[in-house]
Amino acid sequence: MKIAFFGECMVELSGQPLRRTFGGDTLNTALYLSRLGRSRRLDVSYATALGKDNISQDMLSAWQEEYIDTRLVRRLDDKLPGLYLVETEPNGERHFHYWRNDSAAKFYFASDETPLEKSIVNKEFDVLYISGISLAILAEEAKAILITLLEKHKANGGKVVFDNNFRPQLWTAKQAQYWYKQVLPFVDIALITEDDDHKVWGQSDVIERCRDLGCHEVVIKRGAAPCVVVTGLQNRQPDICEVAANPVDNVVDTCAAGDSFAAGYLAGRLSGQTAGVAAELGHQLAAIVIQHPGAIIPPDAMTDIM
Repeated sequence: MKIAFFGECMVELSGQPLRRTFGGDTLNTALYLSRLGRSRRLDVSYATALGKDNISQDMLSAWQEEYIDTRLVRRLDDKLPGLYLVETEPNGERHFHYWRNDSAAKFYFASDETPLEKSIVNKEFDVLYISGISLAILAEEAKAILITLLEKHKANGGKVVFDNNFRPQLWTAKQAQYWYKQVLPFVDIALITEDDDHKVWGQSDVIERCRDLGCHEVVIKRGAAPCVVVTGLQNRQPDICEVAANPVDNVVDTCAAGDSFAAGYLAGRLSGQTAGVAAELGHQLAAIVIQHPGAIIPPDAMTDIM
């Protein structure tokens, strides 16, 4: 099975002393899914835009070393990747500071036809994954292009996965509501972070909303609390279950906790496992990730579940 991700990866500065790595919600999920997918016959591609600078080349090379197909990446002459600084509290919670207003990824669709558009027309992928951040970074015209791609992909028989990741630094809750309503009718699996959902929609019923907008499967991520998994959402009686998170005593950094959970869940579901078993794998991976600094942990730290 072939899965394509669209989004933004940035240079990450974190730790004491500061160290330079990279991260971004969709890239984090793509990378962890690539690691898990090698034994599950899952092939991962990543679509974004980078510059032609040395840092961009380092990022591209690092993805290729993780067996991520980078043929959908555009290289732009006059742009650079965005950058963010992570400050981490003793309990593992983190604060982000961004420099991304002119990042290359924002201009991915600024051409007649991008590699992602060509691949969808040619039906090269089974699954297309985007997030709320994938939308938020784009200009309005580019957002509309991405929605059109979701529609074409669905018409070709493909599946769409959407993570609601919401960053108020990028857009308002009202803007997010509008575009989420454009996306959700095409979504097969919605990965919903409960805190982000409340920031966008208030205390409304996420399951009812996703059902009314046409989603088929919803996973509500609730941090250390059990996640809620709903399958058969368009059936008269959907299946709903809760899956407990793995307890972790030594939380080092919660960065990429939700992204890694998403990768574990998709690795399970796309390889034919039940939603409950897939959620258990998601929790397993997230529990490992939050015991290490940074968004991307060493591969050997997750050998037991790969």
